[in-house]
Formats: sequence, structure tokens, C-alpha cells
Amino acid sequence: MRRLTPLVLAFGILLTLVAAGPALASSYRYWSFWDGSAGQWAYASLGPSMARPADGSAWGFRFAVSKDAGDEAARPRAAADFGAVCGATPAAEGKKRVAVVVDFGLPADAPSGETPPQDAPRTACAQLAPDATAAEALAAVAKPLRYNSAALLCAVSGYPKQGCGEPLAEGPGSGTASATASGPADGRDSASPAGSGSGSGPSAGLLAGIAAVAALAAAAVWQSRRRRTR
Repeated sequence: MRRLTPLVLAFGILLTLVAAGPALASSYRYWSFWDGSAGQWAYASLGPSMARPADGSAWGFRFAVSKDAGDEAARPRAAADFGAVCGATPAAEGKKRVAVVVDFGLPADAPSGETPPQDAPRTACAQLAPDATAAEALAAVAKPLRYNSAALLCAVSGYPKQGCGEPLAEGPGSGTASATASGPADGRDSASPAGSGSGSGPSAGLLAGIAAVAALAAAAVWQSRRRRTR
């Protein structure tokens, strides 16, 4: 029984780390992406670089501290109303019109030292080629954009200046994030956790803890076998 004690303890620690991981990074500060084609905002199933909006559709972007899930993420505060945004823009042959809503969010959700560029959501009508993506629609009306290496949308119109989908250990506006960010759901077309649409991934600290526990478990097994051969 004594030989098994280190192994049992190791796996106990492992289970504790895995259980604690989601609680430590349950919310993210990020740009979420919304499909308003049916007149109501719905969490988009594809990232901006993969989604190809139809003529007459509306697409929204919202910066906030939110859960990485469609039913818990903060929606754009302006209506998904194509007519209100693009009604004054005449149709053009060979072009499609897409209503774009950019909501920079609340001051409480801003990273430390930054404030949203404007209080009210910004709306604009993008005229694009028929096969243009939602990312191109956003770029047409809200440059500069910033993406990370996993195609996660990090900044719209230069906001925020730094950071990209940080998992937060504390509440909105705390400015406290874990050392590494796996990212939320806007890179759904990428290889990031957001790209899979499944939500957050484990932090580097959690992965290191799991690796350490695995090493401890392996050492315990080796030691137990060594004693048996004596």
C-alpha cells in the first residue's frame, strides 16, 4: 500500500489542477463576432476570415470581458438592422452591401490604461466584391485591424493597443490576466481554441503542472518496480 501512495497522491494533484484550470480562466477580454443576418445577433460559427456574408446581411463585433460561449458572450449594443445601416447606400452592380456594427464596449471592460474610442457602437455600410469575407468587410470600415499568429482578431480601429484574448483571473476591468492567453472564439477558422469554437484552452501554468505531476507519477511507478526487483 505504501508503494502506491506517491502514485495516488500524484494523480490526486493532477485532478485538482485540471478542475481548477477553468475556474482560473473562465472569462476573456476579446472581440467576439456576431451574425445578424436574421435580424437578431447570433454567435458566429465561423471566424471573420472564413465567413462570407451575403448581400443584405449584418455582422457585428463586440469588445468585452465575456465567457467564451455564445449564450454568455456580450452582444453588440446596436440592432442587427441592415436597413438602418445600409438603407441610404444604393446597390451597385457587381457589389454586395454588408452592414457592419462595431461595439468598442464599456470602460469597465477596457484593458488597464485604455478607454474605448467611443461610447456608442459604430455602424457602417461596406460595399464589397461578391466573394468578400467578413474580415474584409470589417477592414473596409474600421482599419487598422490587428490579428495574432493564430488569426485571432485582437484589435479593431487600433483598439485595444495591446493584448489579445487574455483569460482573466479576476473580474472585468481588473487588468489582471494569466501569463499566456490561448484565446477566445473569434479565430474559429484557426488552430487556436477559439478556432475550434470550444472555448478556452489550458494555460501554460496548468500544462506545466500537469507535466510535473505526470513526471512524479512516472517516478513513483519506477521506484515501486525497483523495490519489487530487490
